[in-house]
Amino acid sequence: MKKTIFVTILLSLVMGIGPLLAQKAPYRIYNAKGKKVSYEKMLRALAKKDIVLFGELHNNPIAHWLQYELTGDLYTKGPLVLGAEMIEADNQGQLDAYLEGRIDYKALDSTARLWGNHKTDYAPLVDFAREKKLRFIATNVPRRYAGMVHKGGGFHALDSLGPLERSWIAPLPIPFDPELPGYRNIRVMMGDHATPSLVMAQALKDATMAHFILDHFKPGSLFLHYNGAYHSNHYQGILWYLQQRAPALVYGTISTVSQEDVHELEQEYLGLADFIICVDIDMTTTY
Repeated sequence: MKKTIFVTILLSLVMGIGPLLAQKAPYRIYNAKGKKVSYEKMLRALAKKDIVLFGELHNNPIAHWLQYELTGDLYTKGPLVLGAEMIEADNQGQLDAYLEGRIDYKALDSTARLWGNHKTDYAPLVDFAREKKLRFIATNVPRRYAGMVHKGGGFHALDSLGPLERSWIAPLPIPFDPELPGYRNIRVMMGDHATPSLVMAQALKDATMAHFILDHFKPGSLFLHYNGAYHSNHYQGILWYLQQRAPALVYGTISTVSQEDVHELEQEYLGLADFIICVDIDMTTTY
């Protein structure tokens, strides 16, 4: 009898510990209110959108893996167009040549200004587009023009650009609201280094990405855009510019954060996006 009781207690302990061990995971997904949601629920919701902004932490492998998984799963749901902050608009020709098989990866790498982590983090997405014959849009402003705005004291520095150069940026004049919370936060974070033109340079990137997203959006398709989370957090940045021009479209946003404990979303991240990928802070980074 005592042996039976001991075995029963032991099994109860093991069965109790099992679920606890099963809960250990490198990430969780939450909605804007901080409620845990499944990947499948997020997928179903995003598949109904016109445009989805996937905000990443640039060196986070979980975000990059989920970008690839989400891309593949959305592809099965209907027509898909891809785009990314990580390739600048004036490199669209080289990107198209790669997608169409006219140049190889080595040629793309030598002629386009690819990010240092492109091969590990973004090449799989570009190669998916190449394999499936999808459009992949280089949406970001050429960095030299953002530098002109920053160092030149504002948007007026762009007035000297010719027609070809202007085709690589959002149409002038650039709408700008310096009191948007995201732009105010830049001034707070940068402290003494913050200038109005620094925030304008950020706005130029947001406006240009929104411009190229909408220029290549096709009714009846979904445009999935990869960008740094700060460019779309709190439904601002790129999304603010998208809504100024196309308020009737249906938008979805994702953000990525890291925490010591992923089992409950911290208060500061509530409302960050429609879906928030919360990654264990101990997760290794890609650079």
